[in-house]
Amino acid sequence: MIIKNGRVALPGENDFQAVDIRVEGEIIAEIGSDLSGDDEVIDAEGLFVLPGGIDPHVHFDDPGFTDREDFYHGSCHAAFGGITTVIDMPCTSIPSVINGRNLLEKLKIIENKAVVDFGMFGGVPGSSFEEGFPACMEELSGHVLGFKTYFISGMESFTRVNHFQFKKVLEKARELVLPVLLHAEDYDYVSDATVSSMKEGVSPINYYRSRPEAAEVLAVLSAVELVKETGANLHIVHIGTARAGELLRDNDVTGETGPHYLEFDVRDFERIGSPLKCTPPVKLPENKERLWKLLDEGVISFVASDHAPCTEDEKNTGSIWTEYSGIPGCGTLLPYMFSEGYMRGRISLQRLVEVTSEGAARRYGLFKRKGSIEAGKDADLVLMDPVKSWIVKGKEFYSKGKITPFEGMELKGLIVKTILRGKVIYTAEEGIKVEGGYGRLVKKEAG
Repeated sequence: MIIKNGRVALPGENDFQAVDIRVEGEIIAEIGSDLSGDDEVIDAEGLFVLPGGIDPHVHFDDPGFTDREDFYHGSCHAAFGGITTVIDMPCTSIPSVINGRNLLEKLKIIENKAVVDFGMFGGVPGSSFEEGFPACMEELSGHVLGFKTYFISGMESFTRVNHFQFKKVLEKARELVLPVLLHAEDYDYVSDATVSSMKEGVSPINYYRSRPEAAEVLAVLSAVELVKETGANLHIVHIGTARAGELLRDNDVTGETGPHYLEFDVRDFERIGSPLKCTPPVKLPENKERLWKLLDEGVISFVASDHAPCTEDEKNTGSIWTEYSGIPGCGTLLPYMFSEGYMRGRISLQRLVEVTSEGAARRYGLFKRKGSIEAGKDADLVLMDPVKSWIVKGKEFYSKGKITPFEGMELKGLIVKTILRGKVIYTAEEGIKVEGGYGRLVKKEAG
């Protein structure tokens, strides 16, 4: 296969380059001008060619909660959005991925459903300290890309860790040379603020007040102190508070944000309601541009969708306190960042590539094969028409989740083709082109 006449986003470049790409089997074999041969030709005239996106934070709910999502529909939605690799969270499946046995049980179910390549995170809930810690982390270490923890959790099957337990997780993860991912909201603050806010009402503003900026900042502050003490490898997920993100600047900690935190604030939450409910919630308006700046500067490493859809009934209970917290995001992640980040001049082309692909590949040990367009790497590519625009319509999502806060938003840049390891897996004209099971498990590379 030769992809000709496109303008290609090569690593380190801030302008698209007029080069061709030769693919042999699953690998990029050559990048150059006027490539020729007997290969199948894909004419990319007028199109931008980007590295396949990596979404390092999805909840595909499989097995156990497949009324909300499953690996087939979730990975189809990823392919639609130019995502060729996802990393699935350990907490929203039954059983949770908290030991080797559970991981293998889950893998048997999902490996024949995946349309895109996928990695897995292991989990360390508080209950692990009663059920085999630290052996559970050792069992998982050869299969997962990191360990997820929560300072506060609403899941009975995946309980929070306290500060002492978190320190133990950090120490063990350092020994295993894997990162720890933290849901950073302060337990004490949120617990009491929730009781108070529930008495005040059932609207979005009440939910926000139960988990405001201070809850994130306090959690990140305490986590950073424990990293200083242990020298461990920490990553803060779904940062919605600019001050929390700024705490990463002078500390050896990385973090991610999501499109919903860059686009929406609490005023939108009041207007849109439950379709925008997520945890942590979107915050005050002044956070958004500061988050964009932190992302552009590299203080926040990359973006992730936190894809977590649900049924229509779960989003329409009549009270913000009982409505499901989560949105379907993997299909809008790359299109949003292209349209509202790169095309609006908020981030450069180089930074677009970093925040949607390269950054996560580097962070989780996948960069030898994923994350950039280079000879010798997997031929994971996205062909995008920069002239065409499209309207986000939840009912057209491949995901089982159809309720999105981005409903009706016009995004500039239409994904024409998504290519995974040299095979076209999605086209705008024909939809999904492969069967479930084409996607493969990816693991951390040695070295």
